[in-house]
Amino acid sequence: MTRTEASMDALRRAGDELADATVATLFARGEAGTFNTLMRYVSTAGAPLPEGLPDVAREYLAATSAPPSWVDWEEMEKARLFFVDNNVHISTALSFASMPACYVVPNVARLLSATHGLEYPSKRMAETGQFTVYLMRPDAFEAGSRFIPAAQKVRLLHAAIRHHLVREDRWDAAALGVPICQEDMIGGQLFFSLLVLDSLHRLGIHMSAEGAEAYYYAWRVVGAMLGVDQDAVPKTLDDARDFLDRYMIRHMGPSEEGAHLTRQLIDLYEEVVPGTFFDPIVSALIRHLIGDTCADWLQVPRTPWDTVVRAVPHLLGVLETIEDRSPLGAWALDRLGHLTTVLELSSLTRGRVMHYAIPEQLKKEYGVTGQVPRTHRWTPPVSSV
Repeated sequence: MTRTEASMDALRRAGDELADATVATLFARGEAGTFNTLMRYVSTAGAPLPEGLPDVAREYLAATSAPPSWVDWEEMEKARLFFVDNNVHISTALSFASMPACYVVPNVARLLSATHGLEYPSKRMAETGQFTVYLMRPDAFEAGSRFIPAAQKVRLLHAAIRHHLVREDRWDAAALGVPICQEDMIGGQLFFSLLVLDSLHRLGIHMSAEGAEAYYYAWRVVGAMLGVDQDAVPKTLDDARDFLDRYMIRHMGPSEEGAHLTRQLIDLYEEVVPGTFFDPIVSALIRHLIGDTCADWLQVPRTPWDTVVRAVPHLLGVLETIEDRSPLGAWALDRLGHLTTVLELSSLTRGRVMHYAIPEQLKKEYGVTGQVPRTHRWTPPVSSV
C-alpha cells in the first residue's frame, strides 16, 4: 500500500462512526451511568443482557457481538499457541516496550493521562494485561468468552474519550485531528503486535515466520473488533513496518506526560519485583527494548543493570535449548510462564476483574491545545553512504 502524508493526515480526521454514535446517544439521553452500572454484570459473550439496558446499547452490542466474517480460525489457533510458547516474553515486551512506546507519542500520552488520570497506573496496566490474556484463551471468540465483552467496552471507552474532549472543547482538532483517531488506533495496534515481535527478537527469542505472522494476524482481528478501519490497516508484517516507521517519525517525541507515565510504570513494576536489589532491572529492560533515544525522552534512569540486561538473550537461549531437547522441560517452562503471567496480572489487578467502564467525565485539569514543537521531533539520521 502506498502511503503519503495526505493519506496519514486523513486517518487523523477519522474516528469510529458506530461507537461514536452510540456514546453520543447515551450521553444525550443521560443513560451513560445506567449503561456502566448494568454492564458490570455483562462479562461473558452470549449471556442475557440485563433488563433496563438502554436500547442504543443493545443495538451496539448486537452489532459487535461476533468477530469479523473473514477470520481464519486456523491462523488464530497458531497465534494462541505462539502466545502459549512465549507468554512470559510477550508479557515482558508488552510491559516494557509497548506501553513505553505509547508514551513516546505525546498526544497518546496525554490521552492515556486523561483516560484514568495520572494517579492510577495499575488500573491502566491491569486493563491492558487482562485484555491480552482474554484474547489468547482457547474460547476467546466462543459463547462464554470474556474477550468479546471486553473488546466491546474498550471500543466504547475510546469513543467516550473522543466525546468528552470534543464536546468540552478541550482538544485542538485542527492541529491534532480527532482524539483516538484511526492513525493512533492503528499505531497502537502495531505497538502491541509488531513492536512485541521486534522486542522478542531483541531478547534473542527464536520465532518462526509462521508464528510471528499469526500473532500479527490476531491483532488485526482485535483491531477490527475495536473499530479500526480495515481498509487502512497493514495486512502484512512488511506493510506494518512501513506504517509504524512513518507513524513514529510523524509523532514521537518527549512530553511531560510521557515521562510521568513512564515513572509510574517503573515504580509500579519495582513494587512487583521482590526486594529492592533487582529494582533497577525494570529501567534497564525498558531502555534495552526501546533504545536510548526514546528512553532519554521518557527520562528512564540509567543504571548499572543496563549492561547486565544485554546478557538476557543468552540466558533465554539456554532455556530454549532445554525446551527443544526435553518435552518435559518444555511443559515445565510453559507452565512456569503461564504462572508468572498470572502472578503479574494478579499483582496489578489485586484480584479484581477490570470492567472497562466508559468515563462519565475526564480530569478537569486535562487539556491539549497544541503539538510538541517540531524542534523536539525525531528525524531519521542522514545516511553517510
